[in-house]
Amino acid sequence: MANKILAFEIGTEELPAFDLHAATGQLPKLAEAAFAAANITYGSIEVYTTPRRLIVVVTDVPEETQAFEEVFRGPAAKIAFDAEGNPTKAALGFARGKGVDASALERRDENGVEYVYAVKSVPARRVADLLPELLAGLITGITWPKTQRWGSLNDQFSRPVRWLFAMLGEEVVPVQFAGLTASNLTHGHRFLAPGPFEVPCACKLIETLRANFVVPSEAEREAIIRAQVAEIEAKSGLVADLPAKTMEEVVNLCEYPTAMVGTFDELFLAVPKEITVDAMLVHQRYFPLFNADGSLANKFIITSNGDAAFEANIIDGNQRVVAARLYDAKFFYDEDLKKPLEAYVDGLEEMTFQEVLGSMKAKALRISELAGNLAVEAGLPEADVVDAKRAGYLAKADLTTQAVFEFTAVQGIMGSYYAAASGETAQVAEAISDHYRPRFAGDDLPASTVGKVVAMADKVDTICGLFAAGQGPTGSSDPFALRRSAIGIIAMLDAGLPVSLVAAIDASLVTYAAAGVSFDMDAVRAEIVDFFTMRTKVILKDGGCAPDTIEAVLAVGVEEPATFITRARALEAARSGEAETFDNLATAYARANNLRDADAGADFDEAMLSEVEHALTSAIVQAESRVARALEADDYATALAELAALRAPIDLFFERTMIMDEDLAVRANRMKILNRMVAVFAGVADFGKMAKAK
Repeated sequence: MANKILAFEIGTEELPAFDLHAATGQLPKLAEAAFAAANITYGSIEVYTTPRRLIVVVTDVPEETQAFEEVFRGPAAKIAFDAEGNPTKAALGFARGKGVDASALERRDENGVEYVYAVKSVPARRVADLLPELLAGLITGITWPKTQRWGSLNDQFSRPVRWLFAMLGEEVVPVQFAGLTASNLTHGHRFLAPGPFEVPCACKLIETLRANFVVPSEAEREAIIRAQVAEIEAKSGLVADLPAKTMEEVVNLCEYPTAMVGTFDELFLAVPKEITVDAMLVHQRYFPLFNADGSLANKFIITSNGDAAFEANIIDGNQRVVAARLYDAKFFYDEDLKKPLEAYVDGLEEMTFQEVLGSMKAKALRISELAGNLAVEAGLPEADVVDAKRAGYLAKADLTTQAVFEFTAVQGIMGSYYAAASGETAQVAEAISDHYRPRFAGDDLPASTVGKVVAMADKVDTICGLFAAGQGPTGSSDPFALRRSAIGIIAMLDAGLPVSLVAAIDASLVTYAAAGVSFDMDAVRAEIVDFFTMRTKVILKDGGCAPDTIEAVLAVGVEEPATFITRARALEAARSGEAETFDNLATAYARANNLRDADAGADFDEAMLSEVEHALTSAIVQAESRVARALEADDYATALAELAALRAPIDLFFERTMIMDEDLAVRANRMKILNRMVAVFAGVADFGKMAKAK
């Protein structure tokens, strides 16, 4: 008989949007694994999801599974049978475990050793008989952040399951879960076509849903929303902000999306646009609209799941909701402006940074001090140093304001507005806004150097404090997002912020120790430096640096991420440009390092040098000073070029010189040459780690 289509639908109360998105990714893998385990072949698996349903459609499902034999190798025959040929306990246990009689075990020779085998015939089975259990397993196999029970049932799911649909061709598959048995009935849109609707066969399920105002896939709903938004933009001349996270949520909040335009009072345009946008995007899932010059317009896009015939009522209701939120925002903003930003700093005393590390006010004082030190180290003028300290002191003050308490996503941003309104310098206000940046990989860095030193001071203080308190990240957990903070610091240093991370770590730990925090200074310092080193290694690997390049640079004791990155990239570039030269240098370095006697010193006797040895030592002496000057100037590329110039005399030396000469004095002198040569490389990289295995 012809193969059939299987359609399975789990109908639910509205599922949380992000949880639904995660489940959409899980279902194909769960279905593939389930069909493989049941030995059921198929053509393809398609998954459709909406807020009220999860659907799996499988094509080309056969009537029966294929019969096959399972073959299991057991113990050696000499262990499985005694001298009389009777099965031993080993054979009996093996046979029992595989579900066969010991008399059915087969002997097979493998390269002269005889083993016993259990051969088990698995007959063909009717697929329809396997599906109820298989599909029920899909329901329970989905992992949710949170689950719930309903009624008097013990079954759990993200939200109550209200119906099950399962058909193989025209046959209903009686899947059971939570007191429900699957049927050939489905439901349409909750308001526009609730149903139920009878579906004649599995191949008609998706068609039936589309006919009843259900757009069944995430991708299709997103395409519809984007097309409708584009039409609104074209008609209005405005530009919509469509953040990926909000779009992902909106797509999974509706089954039949319709974009509509709402309006709010221009009065609210006096409120900082960030807080208005946050109120719309985060709190109401509306898409804000902007004028061509980037200023916020008093219009927004609603993605409705209702009947477009009632557009006026839907828009009116949503406008009332957003107006209430914006009235709150304006009230909080106006109230906050009644005091200068500095007046909010004392309120940080009531906010705990971490129970061992003290209050947020104590943190603000530490940020201010460290930011000032970093500004001095960066060579900033006195006015910028003052601004850095001031921005650090005020950076967290907006956490105690009403606006940030209600709209947490705008912390820092509101502080910037309040700082400007309080008469702080533009640079201080900008640094307050920027000090949380970069918030993630690829995010913009703080705009000014003052902003960068304040951001670095904040992140270093957090990392050092939490490591000192024993709260550093583990392999599976990073609740304080310290890895993200470290990546942000490394990004700023890599962009040219001229300060020392290690010095900042030392200064921060000294401050914590002086405040009475108890920890092992040396151990915590080493742990933090290693933490940054590991982050830097990951960044370099992701950027295309070879692992042995990274290890070669790291082996010479580099601790500063900026130095580490610069050297690794330069070495990688040099290797790419002169692959043969650097491969040979690595091999020569490894050979010299293995042969040399480190205790022999490096003061060779020039009178004993052969012509070849003299050529090499002359090149080494010249390279020593040139490499040292290049490293002092952080010109790693030049240092590598100087080492590359040593290749010819090194090659000639190893080609014509017997290191382990019978004359012990000559041998000792050559050991000193090797020591001198290795020393030139030592400050640059451990080239031995790049030597190819022979």
